[in-house]
Formats: sequence, structure tokens, C-alpha cells
Amino acid sequence: MNKRNVGFSAFILFTIAVLLHLVHYEGWLTIGEQPLFIIRWLLITNLVVFAWFKKSLTTWILVAMALGIEIGLDFREFSQNLQFLSKIFLRLVKTIVAPLLFSTLVVGIASHSNLKQVGRIGWKSLLYFEVVTTLALVIGLVFINITQAGKGIAVPEHLELPKSNEKIFQQKVINILDSAGADIPEGLINKLPDAPGKTWQDHIIDIFPENIIKSIYEGNVLPIVVFSVVFGIALALLNEKKKKPMLDFTESLAETMFKFTNIIMYFAPFGVGAAIAVTVGHLGIDILKNLFLLLATLYLALFAFILFVLLPIALWIAKVPVKKFIQAIREPVSIAFATTSSDSALPKALENMEKFGVPRKIVSFVIPTGYTFNLDGTTLYLSLASIFVAQAAGIDLSIGAQLMIGLSLMLTSKGVAAVPRASLVILIATADSFNFPIWPIMAIYGIDELMDMARTSVNVIGNTLASCVIARWEGEFDDEKAKNFSEASADAVVGEG
Repeated sequence: MNKRNVGFSAFILFTIAVLLHLVHYEGWLTIGEQPLFIIRWLLITNLVVFAWFKKSLTTWILVAMALGIEIGLDFREFSQNLQFLSKIFLRLVKTIVAPLLFSTLVVGIASHSNLKQVGRIGWKSLLYFEVVTTLALVIGLVFINITQAGKGIAVPEHLELPKSNEKIFQQKVINILDSAGADIPEGLINKLPDAPGKTWQDHIIDIFPENIIKSIYEGNVLPIVVFSVVFGIALALLNEKKKKPMLDFTESLAETMFKFTNIIMYFAPFGVGAAIAVTVGHLGIDILKNLFLLLATLYLALFAFILFVLLPIALWIAKVPVKKFIQAIREPVSIAFATTSSDSALPKALENMEKFGVPRKIVSFVIPTGYTFNLDGTTLYLSLASIFVAQAAGIDLSIGAQLMIGLSLMLTSKGVAAVPRASLVILIATADSFNFPIWPIMAIYGIDELMDMARTSVNVIGNTLASCVIARWEGEFDDEKAKNFSEASADAVVGEG
């Protein structure tokens, strides 16, 4: 048996499984749950064998996602015990972020000594980020107005908030606010919380670190970037004798952290598969029936954004080979989709984009900065979700009012942390500013994991593409590297034995 035969048998089993489930659930023929259970697990087993022959980390991650879905469906209670695996993976990844950002940025700036280019890359990045996130925001507003997903919505019983469950939901929201560093307001359930309504001055202040160790501990990416950029500039201003030891150290640190990333990525299938299993086991597939229109609106809007904004940018501005670009981002996007965390995809995104042809000094500046200023998927989601809340509450908003909400989100969305569910803080703050009720947000919270998967994936796609755009504008994109990119050159490939 070889890889080709196993792949073909997997395709046959998948086709049979789809047909049997269709026949059964459409009522054309009663098959029974047991045969369906068996055919699904035969397919999963076949996929595992295929991954063994393929020997690619990306393949193992995708197979682990399929396995996680199956475990979540068939063993819902057991699946919740797997959460520790996804948490271990996220913790391991988060240990990489600060030293990787610091080392790559310092090397990128200090080794070239072209400080004018650093400033040029900075303003070009911010200009590009603002244009693209504005387009994302507009697309979100357009789609929610077309579908009217919130009009006449009836809250499903399991998403209503009985008195006995108030404290449970309250604690969940408190945990999210607390993890985002926000003050915990009083009367969280009885009225919309006084979520941190930061001014534009506050957002600017937050960019600059008061304590770099504190920024590393809290996982605040942008202050780490600012510190690293200033450190790199200072190092570049030293004479060669004094600069060389520190430059050699940071170069060694950068290479070590890339190797560190590759080692951790061997654990990625376990972490990703567990994350999917926990999500499916917690929410179930049936949740799609309750708020399907909202989910469909988001997914369609994100697809339209990719098709009509990101794809033209890739073809005509970045001028990258699209098939190779998809191959380069497939692994980090898969990780982001499963973990709903942009941070978890950062190390692999940095590594793959450098191997795709973007210089280290550009990729190590643009992608981390984009995690604060270029969250395309999150911005689109927030514009869509805010109008959904108003529609669900029966509040008619004029075009002017919607634009005001959009302008507010253009600022507040820049403060969203690259961690799961942090956008809920911004949504609560926006709803509070415009006097919207809280119950539609509770309904959204019930399916937020499913929505977070899509928007986080688009965030990663947008930021990796942004690095290609800036590299092209600087005339430093390596077309030869891009054309020759392969999974074997970027994946932590499973050895032959």
C-alpha cells in the first residue's frame, strides 16, 4: 500500500460516508447510528494512515482537526477533558512570541543600518492597514444590511438567561474582561457593563511600554514591537565593535527561536485536534440551526472580503504566485482556525513568509504590527455584529448612525488583543456607547467560537499578505523564493524513520 492508494481509498470512504449520512438524515432510508459511526471512524483511520505516508505537519494538523470533530461529536463529555492539550500548545507558543519578535526585529534593523527604511516601512504599513481594515468594515456593514440577520430574531431557549444561570454567564464575561486587563463593572448582568471606553489618547499610550517585562508577561505585542524597534535603532547607531556582540547574540537567538518553533510544532496536531474536539463537544453541530443566518452572513462577508479585496491585492499589488502563497499560509491559518488565536499562528507565519521571499526585517515588523492595526476579520466581524445587536433589539439605525458605529470601531478594533474572545470586550463597549441591550450579545457569545475561527483565520491571511505587499513596495520581494516555496522547506517535516 502506498500514499496514492491510501489517498484514493480515503476519497472513496469520504464519498460513501457523505452519501450514507445524506440518505439517513433526509429520511430516504433508515440506516441507524451504528453503521454511520463505523463508516466515520473507518474514514478517520484511513486519514491517519494517509498522514503517516504523507509525512507533512500540515497534513497531520488537518487530520487532527477531522479527528477532533469526530471525538467532539461522538464523545462530548470526554472531549471536554482534552482542553488541557490545547492550553499546553497555546502556552508553548506564547513563550516564543516575545523573544522571536525581539530578536528578528533587532537583527532586521541593526544589521542593515538603514534607519530611513524603517520609517518608510512603518508609514507604508499603517497606510495599507487603514485602507484594508476600512474596506473590511464597509463589507461587514453591507452584508448585515442585505441579510438583515437580526430582524425578528427569537432567542433560542438554551441561549436565554434564566436567573439560575446569571452568575454563570456573568463569571464568563468577567473572565474575558479580566484577561483583557479591563476593570470589572458592577451590575454586569442587569445593564451593559461599563466596558473600558478608551479614548484615542489611551490607545496611543498603550502602544508604548512602561515596563517591557510586564508587556511580555501580559502578551501585549505592540509594546514589544516598539521596544524592539527602538532597541534595534539604538544598536544600529553604535560603532561596529560595540554593535557586533549584541548583533551576534540576537541573530543566534532568532535562529534558536525558529528551531524552538519547529520543535513545538510537533505538538501542534495534538493541541489543534484537542481545541476542535472541545469546541464541537461544547457547542455541538446543531447550534448552526439556531443562528445560521448570522454565521452565514459572517462567513459570506469574509469570503467576499478575501475574493474582492485580498485576492486582487495578491494578484496586482503584491504580485505573488497565489498557489504558492496559499501553500505558505495553509499551516498558520489552520492553527489559527483551530485555536481561535492569532498568536498561536505568529511563529509559523513569520517563518513561512521569510521562506516565501519576504525579508526578515520586513516580515518581523509588518506581521506583529498588523496584529494590532490590521485585524481585517475582527474589524469586519465587529461591524457586522454591532448592527446585528441593534437589529435583534428592534432598533432601526440610519446610514449615518451605522457610519458613526463604523468610525468608532475603526479606533476601538485597534485595541483587540490577538487572543480568543477578546473582541467580545470591544463589542460590549460599542453596544454600551450606543445604548444597545445585552441579550443579543449573549446569543452571539453562544456561537462566538465558531465565528472566531473564521475571523481569526482572515486576520492571519491579511497580515501575511500585508508583509508581501510592503516587501513588493520596497522592491525587496524575492520572486525566486516564492516560486520555489514548498511545504518541505517550511514545515517541520516528520522524519522518514
